[in-house]
Amino acid sequence: MQIRINMFSSATKVKGQGVGSAYEELISLLKTHFPNDFQVRINKYSRSEISHYHTIDPQFYLSTFMPGRGRKIGYVHFLPETIDGSLKIPQPFRGIFYKYIIAFYKRMDHIVVVNPTFIPKLTAYGIPEEKISYIPNFVHKSEFYEMDADKKQFLRQQMKIDEDKFVILGIGQVQERKGVKDFIELAKQNPQIQFIWAGGFSFGRMTDGYAELKKVVDNPPANLKFTGIIDRAALVNYYNVADLFLLPSYNELFPMSVLEAFSCGTPVLLRDLDLYKAIIDGYYVSAKNVEDMQTQISYLTTHPEALQKLHAKSNQASEQYSEDHLANIWHGFYLSQVREG
Repeated sequence: MQIRINMFSSATKVKGQGVGSAYEELISLLKTHFPNDFQVRINKYSRSEISHYHTIDPQFYLSTFMPGRGRKIGYVHFLPETIDGSLKIPQPFRGIFYKYIIAFYKRMDHIVVVNPTFIPKLTAYGIPEEKISYIPNFVHKSEFYEMDADKKQFLRQQMKIDEDKFVILGIGQVQERKGVKDFIELAKQNPQIQFIWAGGFSFGRMTDGYAELKKVVDNPPANLKFTGIIDRAALVNYYNVADLFLLPSYNELFPMSVLEAFSCGTPVLLRDLDLYKAIIDGYYVSAKNVEDMQTQISYLTTHPEALQKLHAKSNQASEQYSEDHLANIWHGFYLSQVREG
């Protein structure tokens, strides 16, 4: 007998955000690996053994009170403190919204976090630890992969990037939290390097720091390109023309962009955050601030052997967070939830 799983999500309505990417990856994984074990339905209010909530829409919250929901699973992609620096929400609405987020999570029978550092934060909000599971994000190798040298060169020609130009890539929404200002500063300090930021203002004027960032996006330094929001399927091309992936974000859960970079074999430089140490320690180089990032960039651009070692680390990380490895974890998780229900 198939286990009926109703997936509830509005994440794909807003392009260029990791929540939607993680959601689409999981749907594809279940349909590809377990078509006979799970019957996956999207935003249907029919009876099911499992209702898996990926976003916290009010209509989804109300549906948890309906009969036939089965085991209610919540996916934690953010907490109130992670929203600061992303969206501008005035008081008193911010306080109300933050309380609603936690109320939604508490309504679940079980919740899944993509980073173990969030478990103590959730328990501090009053959610029992035994109701929390850690399952990391993953990406499909068929979608994010390293291309051969000829294909990479062809892409550079298409993007009008010189063959020998060092390219640093950043990906994500253009917002304060992502450290875009530091990315801009590094581009100014390194006019000999091509900087590319793939992403845009997914939430428009609600984006924190919108006015100031919009000025730079509209008139960037000559060596900095803002692509705007692009389809996820096209991102593989950007990872393959890049010599280094840089995410200067101040706050993350488990960024899909880092996993995508790993899967493409792209060397990774990240801001020194504790949450990364819990999940991908040893696979990247870190820097505390712009000065440290500049030091790392200067070293990596002049020491190709160090860059090659980072390339190998990315390939190792890609195996750890592969689709096949995570498929078995999700399969076991859903079965265990049905048994508990």
